[in-house]
Parts: sequence; structure tokens; C-alpha cells
Amino acid sequence: MSIDMAFAAARKAACSQQSTLCVTDFRNAMANLGAAVHIITTDGATGRAGFTASAVCSVTDSPPSVLVCINRNSSAYAATLSNRVVCINTLSASQQPMSAAFSAKAPMDERFASGEWVEEDGRAPALRGAIMSMHCRISNTVSVGTHDILLCEVDRIDANPHGGILIYYNRKYHDIACE
Repeated sequence: MSIDMAFAAARKAACSQQSTLCVTDFRNAMANLGAAVHIITTDGATGRAGFTASAVCSVTDSPPSVLVCINRNSSAYAATLSNRVVCINTLSASQQPMSAAFSAKAPMDERFASGEWVEEDGRAPALRGAIMSMHCRISNTVSVGTHDILLCEVDRIDANPHGGILIYYNRKYHDIACE
């Protein structure tokens, strides 16, 4: 069997039998969409938790709403849904290590030890020095495949001076400096 035939056979095996679109092809295509990097935090009766996300998007300005996607296998999933509050912390170009800390399988206390946090009763922790921190309440959830889409109403935004934003594109981090 030639290398090309072996590659084609391996690719076919990686493709979903339920779909005409290959999961690998979809993931490769999505890697070509650059996105800001965020740390999503929560706190409340079920404890403090957080995760890294690039799947964050505005929904509407009336009421001010955003969506956040979370994998249901995430260690932050149960606390996030139970607490019903999140803070979307958009990372500056200098905060790449925070993304790694919150992407790791580390315990939550270790994740939060990697940054300085502003904590207020009834709100999720805000990362000091983030480009912005959007304080939100989860108003609805929609399950799709392996993830839940959290529809979040924004009730406060804390903006901070910064030198640029951290972007994830083509499976790598990129710093986009302010001009």
C-alpha cells in the first residue's frame, strides 16, 4: 500500500460514520479562525472553577449578552452551571501563561494560584490586568454535541489599559499589539 493510500485510509477511519464531514477536516478548518483567548471563571455555592475558552461571541446588545461554549467533560462544567455566574476575562498579550494554567488538568487551586484575582460577593473572580472582565449571569443553556452553549447576560464590564490582545490561531498563540 502506498503512503497516499495509507493516509487516505487513516483519514477515512478518523471521519465520523454519522456525517459526511470528517471531524479532522472540521477541526483543521476551525484552526484557521483566529479568536481572542479568555479565562472563564465562576464562584458560588459549588466552589470556584475556571477554564480557557476561545469560543466566546457577542449575541445581542439588548440585553447585553454573550455566549460561551464549555465542554461537558470539563472539570469546571458542574460548578459553572450550578453557580450560574461567570466572568469572561479577555487575556492581554502578556498573559499567555494564564491560558496554559487554565487549560491544564491541574486542580482549581493551582490554576487560580497563577494570577491575581479580584473577588466580590455574588460575582465570579476577575483577573487583574485582563483586557476586560465581563461579569455575567447564565440565563440559558443549549446542549450541542459534546458542549453546552451558555447564554450569558452581561451586567458589568471592567476594562483595563493594555498593550495588545492574545489570539489563538492555527493552533498557536499570537500577540496582536495595539497601534
